[in-house]
Amino acid sequence: MKDERTVGGTGVASAGRARPGWWLMFSREMADLWMGGKALNLVLVFSILLGLVAFVLATNSELSLIPPKEMVFEMVRLSLAASGFICLIIGADSLSGERERATLEGLLLTPASRRQLVIGKFLAAVSPWPAALAISLPYWVLLAQGDEAFAQAALWGSLLGTLVIPALAAIGMLVSYWSNTNRTSMFVSLGIYLVILVPTQLPGSAQAGSIGQLLKKVSPMEATYHFLEKIIVNNRTVNELTAFLFAPIVLAVVTIGGLVWYSAPRLRLEAGRVGQRKARGVGGVTALLLSLVLAGSGAPPANAQPTQIAGQPLDISIDMEFAVVNAGDPVMFNTAISNTSDDRSQPLIVAMNIINLDSQGDVVDPEDWSPQRTQYVGPMVPGQSVDLSWRVNAILDGDYMVYMVLIPEPNGLQATSRPIASSGIHLTVEPFTRLNPGGVLPIVIAIPTLLMAGVGFVMWRQRRRINQEDTE
Repeated sequence: MKDERTVGGTGVASAGRARPGWWLMFSREMADLWMGGKALNLVLVFSILLGLVAFVLATNSELSLIPPKEMVFEMVRLSLAASGFICLIIGADSLSGERERATLEGLLLTPASRRQLVIGKFLAAVSPWPAALAISLPYWVLLAQGDEAFAQAALWGSLLGTLVIPALAAIGMLVSYWSNTNRTSMFVSLGIYLVILVPTQLPGSAQAGSIGQLLKKVSPMEATYHFLEKIIVNNRTVNELTAFLFAPIVLAVVTIGGLVWYSAPRLRLEAGRVGQRKARGVGGVTALLLSLVLAGSGAPPANAQPTQIAGQPLDISIDMEFAVVNAGDPVMFNTAISNTSDDRSQPLIVAMNIINLDSQGDVVDPEDWSPQRTQYVGPMVPGQSVDLSWRVNAILDGDYMVYMVLIPEPNGLQATSRPIASSGIHLTVEPFTRLNPGGVLPIVIAIPTLLMAGVGFVMWRQRRRINQEDTE
């Protein structure tokens, strides 16, 4: 005779070998989330939001001039933020909701261990992320318009999303573990989510100082967005941005590890309790961190009084005088540095500068336009020449001047040097107008329509099952 075990009312027959408890809980939660319609409804709203943003990017007379790289990054950013929000609120409902509905006791009495129950619920809470990623990819492809940005977005967007979004779901479940009511769990989880997003909304002045730069690396969402922007838009290398990967990895390890290895074995019918002193300490540290972030624009540089200016007969030239490109296109050029003196030069620094020739235009940040704004050259012997290659990504349309500055390293702390400027490249960037709004509309309509059909099918199937049970 077949043995049958149940978890929360879901029976699973097994012949000789029962399925693991986490799988039974995962199956039950997946049925509640997807067949019950909650996850389907959230993913449907997600697809509508993504479609509206994509259509606005494609149709607005000003936003449609944004290069493909920028549009792809904005869509990746929106996808991660919305997916994380969905998994967070599902996680926040997972334990406190069962406790409030008085169904947690039945789960704790099942043959499955507490850790297995929590793992099953956690995997179910993360399940909307693969669905959201599958919905997002067509929009990324469409807005990329064949640009190489899609490959980087698909690779790093999915990898970093798989780190950050499960961590947000784990945060929601940890809050749910400690909360007495579902309302408290939801409120606290949303507050934490807003705090996590605060660093991503800070003005540029707050991000420029030492505290702001530190926050970029320690804030998981800001580090994720910064990494993706530099990889997708600015063509930076992974080696340059490795430091920004630590925060998402640490967040995932700490939250998921804390949920599975610490909280799960201690799951109880009543909510956990946090000491008031500990809560005040956490709140105080958070408040201090936020105040430092908002005020931390960096200390002003000291007013040094140079006593010596060293000039060296060096020369720098560029192999291009002008270029006319479309927004989003790369511009490649080379510089040649020569030591025309009879003496060995100091170590040299070559810095790129980009100036907007339109007085009403936005100030250009060269770091956003070039994957390598500064290059360094060692001491040069007399008569030596060095060639350097550069790449500029034409981010926005307009009229610009690109020029290089050669800076000899000062001889000491009480010395300075005289920078040498090259001739300029007159760069004219035409608006990017290849994106066809008509090509976006079918995707915007098709994806939500298919999801709505799925929701309708699930509702029809549930109604049919209820009718069958009533007739029996």
